[in-house]
Amino acid sequence: MGRRNPGTRILEQVVIGPAVSEGNCISRIGEQVLFVKYAAPGDVADVQVTRFKKNFMEGKVLKIHSASPLRTEPFCAHFGTCGGCKWQHLDYGEQLKSKQQQVTDALERIGGLSGFEVLPIVGSGQIAHYRNKLDLTFSHRAWHIEFNPENPQDYSALGFHIPGRFDKVLDIENCHLMPAYVNVIQRGIKKYCDDNGYEFFDLYHQTGFLRNLLLRCNAKGEWMVLVAFAREDVALREKLLNYIRDTFENIASLVYVINEKRNDTLADLIVHTYSGQDHLIEELEGLKFKIRPQSFFQTNTRQAEILYRITRDFAALSGEEKVYDLYTGTGSIALFVAAQAREVIGIEYVPEAIMDAHENAEMNGIAHVRFFAGDMKQILTPEFIREQGRPDVVITDPPRDGMHPDVVQRLLEMEANRIVYVSCNPATQARDARLLAEKYTLVKVQPVDMFPHTHHVENVGLWVLNE
Repeated sequence: MGRRNPGTRILEQVVIGPAVSEGNCISRIGEQVLFVKYAAPGDVADVQVTRFKKNFMEGKVLKIHSASPLRTEPFCAHFGTCGGCKWQHLDYGEQLKSKQQQVTDALERIGGLSGFEVLPIVGSGQIAHYRNKLDLTFSHRAWHIEFNPENPQDYSALGFHIPGRFDKVLDIENCHLMPAYVNVIQRGIKKYCDDNGYEFFDLYHQTGFLRNLLLRCNAKGEWMVLVAFAREDVALREKLLNYIRDTFENIASLVYVINEKRNDTLADLIVHTYSGQDHLIEELEGLKFKIRPQSFFQTNTRQAEILYRITRDFAALSGEEKVYDLYTGTGSIALFVAAQAREVIGIEYVPEAIMDAHENAEMNGIAHVRFFAGDMKQILTPEFIREQGRPDVVITDPPRDGMHPDVVQRLLEMEANRIVYVSCNPATQARDARLLAEKYTLVKVQPVDMFPHTHHVENVGLWVLNE
């Protein structure tokens, strides 16, 4: 079955099993589990082992002897290199099947739960051009480009980091994640900067001028462009920003930051408005949401609307309930359910997000929502609950790490009639579900695909208080 080359183990004629988390497929080699990248269930392939541990191996496909009927032709020229969209080669129906199974397996194996209803996963109406946000990095040295002294600008890159390499960036000619106009903008900016001698960032030595490019759009086709500069140079900065303002259509917000730090985060930077507004407006079911560069907003707008409808349906509100919305962000779910609730209280760690939530509530004329900023486990105390009132329904939408055990304990003490748990990570949702099982029963779950061609899946679960 296997043989060893110098420093390399090759497994021959491996029958590839089902797709699992992290974009891998799984097989068994004797007593060991083998995770294979860029394989498809049913492939028969030679696999090069890239990592060897006591209980598992990781590998990549070297040669396909028999291709799975579930394989499809990837539509992106960068597939397999940029690290995104790892399931482009897999039939979309099979992607959905795998994601639903991930949810079920996590809740059963990690959560130790059974007897709950698994509703059919909601697929995305768009499987390309579905995102509303893209982050690109400028680099003075492109990955996988041979230096040509007669055409030195080909050595620069504007694109995505190679997985696992902070200092390597793949130049992206054409990304299919956002509406196609994103490539007109990002390629136009790169060419202009190459032609005019702009210094792209050296990620290793932390030198250069151009650092990052953030692009957002809304459903109306309006665009936000943010350029992150490594230092201030008024003449160069304004020259580039004027080019962007005067060249591209529908730029409703042109903003910039000066980032002299060693990381790319925007949260602690001052965002300067150069042209237009400092935000975009997105609409969901007639509600308007203000989106700033630092704002969190679901990156698949149309699927977000579906996700929030499912959340509201699971909450089964009659108009008489007090609702707690934990990890409320900019208040999108809180405002989405407000019309069916007596009162909604949102809690979020990021103060800037809560400022946006207040503005969004005011913009939509919704007065019966209140928002609080602070660490969830420190805000959600018995004193807070006594002051604000015990909730009838709790909606929680935590980050990938799930809820802190202290927060779960507080939910058990509050004894809301229903908990609707929106998760982007089935594993941590299942871990929290095991704790909730002390007083709650999981009734049903609804997986939702927000990110086609990736292994990521959202899941909405309904827990009811035991009698």
